[in-house]
Amino acid sequence: MVERPPAGTIPDAPGSYQFRDADGRVLYVGKAKSLRNRLNSYFGRRDRLATRTAQMLDEATSVEWIRVANELEALMLEFSLIQEHRPRFNVDLKDDKSYPFLAITMDDEWPRPMVTRGKRRRGVRYFGPYGHAGSIRETLDLLLRTFPARTCPDTKFREHERQGRPCLLFHIEKCSGPCVGEVTRERYDAIIADLVRFLEGDADEVVDRLRADMEAASAALEFEAAARHRDRLSSVLRAQEKQQMVAARDEDLDVVGLAGDDLETAAQVFHVRHGRVVGRKGFVVERAEDLDRGRVVAEVVSALYRDDPPRGVPRQVLVPEEPDDGPLLERWLAGEREGPVTIRVPKRGDKRSLLETVTRNAEEEFVRHRMKRASDHNTRARALNELQEALSLPEAPLRIECYDMSHLQGTDYVGSMVVMEDGLPKTSDYRHFRIRDVDGNDDYAAMAEVLGRRLAAYLEEQAMPVDERPGRFAYPPQLLLVDGGIGQMGVAERVVAEMGLADRIPVASLAKQFEEVYRPGSSAPIRLPRGSEALYLLQRIRDESHRFAVEYHRRLRSKRMTGSVLDGIPGLGPARRKRLVSAFGGVRAVQRASLDDLTALPWLPDAVAEAVYATAHREAPEEAPEEA
Repeated sequence: MVERPPAGTIPDAPGSYQFRDADGRVLYVGKAKSLRNRLNSYFGRRDRLATRTAQMLDEATSVEWIRVANELEALMLEFSLIQEHRPRFNVDLKDDKSYPFLAITMDDEWPRPMVTRGKRRRGVRYFGPYGHAGSIRETLDLLLRTFPARTCPDTKFREHERQGRPCLLFHIEKCSGPCVGEVTRERYDAIIADLVRFLEGDADEVVDRLRADMEAASAALEFEAAARHRDRLSSVLRAQEKQQMVAARDEDLDVVGLAGDDLETAAQVFHVRHGRVVGRKGFVVERAEDLDRGRVVAEVVSALYRDDPPRGVPRQVLVPEEPDDGPLLERWLAGEREGPVTIRVPKRGDKRSLLETVTRNAEEEFVRHRMKRASDHNTRARALNELQEALSLPEAPLRIECYDMSHLQGTDYVGSMVVMEDGLPKTSDYRHFRIRDVDGNDDYAAMAEVLGRRLAAYLEEQAMPVDERPGRFAYPPQLLLVDGGIGQMGVAERVVAEMGLADRIPVASLAKQFEEVYRPGSSAPIRLPRGSEALYLLQRIRDESHRFAVEYHRRLRSKRMTGSVLDGIPGLGPARRKRLVSAFGGVRAVQRASLDDLTALPWLPDAVAEAVYATAHREAPEEAPEEA
């Protein structure tokens, strides 16, 4: 464990600091306006520290710092140290998938465009990333009709150069034939420059020139040349249509959308140049620390532009929330762009709608990421083994049941039971419970009722012959998990013991505030490592139980609030009630209807009409007398 540096040795100045372990590896890199104030915050009360921070301090054996002149230099130094050491306790950004880029090999003698993935290299211009490789290949095929650059690899280029014969692409006018000297160096460079300009979003000049060339050829009666210019113009316009127009033509901006939970956050970035979406990028932020929303935004923006962004730095960055150190980030980005940069949260209008669109994309990516992670068998097995070891369970918990309560000021009190078997949801075993014996707001009593009913049903089925068991509660959990802290865990422990199942069913609780796990026999929580598969599994089943309980509670409350005086009348089912309300134009109109009006309906039996009249007359509110 790292010791506190001697008093007075830490400078009250800007800088970057690094925590190292016993082997000298950098565990965490941070920056500070005042190194003294920032480092002193690590050595206060341990119970006030975030779980991940406490774990980092336990593994660290030393802390070092580098003093700099100002905050901006501290930020730049932090970036370089993170890139150099890749500390595991810093926020980690991982691509959610390998997005394709359209690259142009500018360092080649005859540059060529190509679709590529993976690590970028020097001397290559990258455009994108794009959502799908197929769409960018289709776009490139269209562009080659207007910008006939060579797309063949170097080996094929040299082969045709040696043979003195061009390939098929030259004959269909998708290559200008540099391998056989059919195009001059100046003309080829102009083709590449026009292609780069178009990919950067500046297509208006290209379109205007092609249209002018077509009209000039037509006026000179060179109809074949005019047709070629027409086809090239059509290809450019079709490729341009693939770039969605979302802002004014003179606007360059990046839009950042975030979605996630306490452990991971999915980020989506749309690159808008000259008003059009010209690329997107997505990655997942593994939140190794307990970070608030503003800090996450700051980390994402920092990581987005510190690693040589292919699209450069735009004039404006739209984010869902104000980042920490926003003015400092703007100063840094302005230096990278060599021009002013603003980071802001759009409140209304088209930019707000665009941010909401990007955020929806992030939400969809986060769902896909979690589903992919949950579906991996090796990951699930590792999570169950980690749970067994961390919670000292007798066996890996192949069946986990989690319970949660939901109510609104004590009304419509419900409980939920969700089940995971082998790390996957088993929705056929999900159960709802309506609380029967609890008055008011008492989560402990409600939890005790739900667990008692569930375990009583299990014992009842166990007493039946095997072939007569209904199977609804036939299997005991290998881990009974409740949502809450040590109080909820104590309730679960007591109920299981009263049922005589203490030696067969392990219990635990998961507290949301610090994601702490409580087990019987100790008041100290078990803190699973952030980002561990075990904690991820517990969090997922806890969130699922909460969703299941809230959904049922809302359904009951909606049903209660939308009920009417026509409910419960003998002979008046849903279809007949709907027809009756439609005939009179509303429930109030039915209440005001006379008995003759009701019995006059040929499809409504007289007995039912009389019951409706009696009920509506009894339930209808009395009108207030008029004032004198």
